[in-house]
Amino acid sequence: MNSETLNRLLSAVNDFDASDLHLVVGVPPAFRVNGEIIIADEDALTEAEITDMADGLMNEPQRKKFEQEWELCISILHSVAGRVRATFYRRNNHPELSFRFCGDKIATRSELGLPEKLDELARKPNGLVLITGPTGAGKTTTLNYLVDLINSERRCKIVTIEDPIEFVHENKRAIVVQQEVLTDVRSFNRALIHVLRQDPDVIVVGEMRDHEAIATALTAAETGHLVLATMHSPNVSHALERIIGVFEGSAQKQIVMQLSNALQGIIAQDLLPSADRTRRVLAYELLVATGAVRNLIRENQLHHLENIIQTGRKDGMVLMDNCLYDLYCKCAITYDTAISRARHPDQITRQKT
Repeated sequence: MNSETLNRLLSAVNDFDASDLHLVVGVPPAFRVNGEIIIADEDALTEAEITDMADGLMNEPQRKKFEQEWELCISILHSVAGRVRATFYRRNNHPELSFRFCGDKIATRSELGLPEKLDELARKPNGLVLITGPTGAGKTTTLNYLVDLINSERRCKIVTIEDPIEFVHENKRAIVVQQEVLTDVRSFNRALIHVLRQDPDVIVVGEMRDHEAIATALTAAETGHLVLATMHSPNVSHALERIIGVFEGSAQKQIVMQLSNALQGIIAQDLLPSADRTRRVLAYELLVATGAVRNLIRENQLHHLENIIQTGRKDGMVLMDNCLYDLYCKCAITYDTAISRARHPDQITRQKT
């Protein structure tokens, strides 16, 4: 019965046009639609129902990992919903589930609202391109767009390390090797070290999580590989501070030098409700690693980055507040939304008046 219920709920993604499904004990199934939680008109789910659903989705190694670590993220392929990312977690000593629907096609740059400059960064032969933002900001979508762009244009080998795989890329001009944590590799860090022996041109890291992954990714970016990676950070400055801050002493000095040399650009993004509340709109901040930016990183003057981005429009740089104001002027988002997400709301207020 519970497998039938889960199958029905996953199939309902098309009816709701939902991005996520949440199964929480004591609450009816809940869909996220255009960024908002919509509770289904159904009975509340019981602990036994959700436990049975969770057990039916995991294989033995995954079940052991969940029992040991109390959290797990895997991908499943559903006949109607397509590829789905399933996240298991515990509450009150029992499992609950969250599903992210990955979609079955790569949207175009214009459909996603991404800047043209990002394509130029993806065409670099080497270096680090970082995609950052909060959870649910479309980082994985942007990452897969860049992989598809390279796959369409360049004869090369792309190796991805993902946890889990959310979109399966078919080989076009490139060879794409996608490896999933716990399915193909034991961990991000071990896979990232081993990937350098697989003769890759492009390395895609689902998420840079700790100092070991960051150090290996920067080394790869310095030694002739293009590295695309995501990170949880609200803006460009915080992303750089986080990378540098996980190291200490002489190791930090080395990372600062590597980062200043290897960085090609950072896009920090967020998804906002549209003015008519029918969809979500991408807002972003874009940093391009010019000579001035590299010098600021070397000298640890990150507090000046905002000014550099503000004055770097000719190089394709975009400040988040400017992007928010532009979206408001185009009636894509409301004034209240722009103000609530702005770093300096008073500047948007002055521009409006």
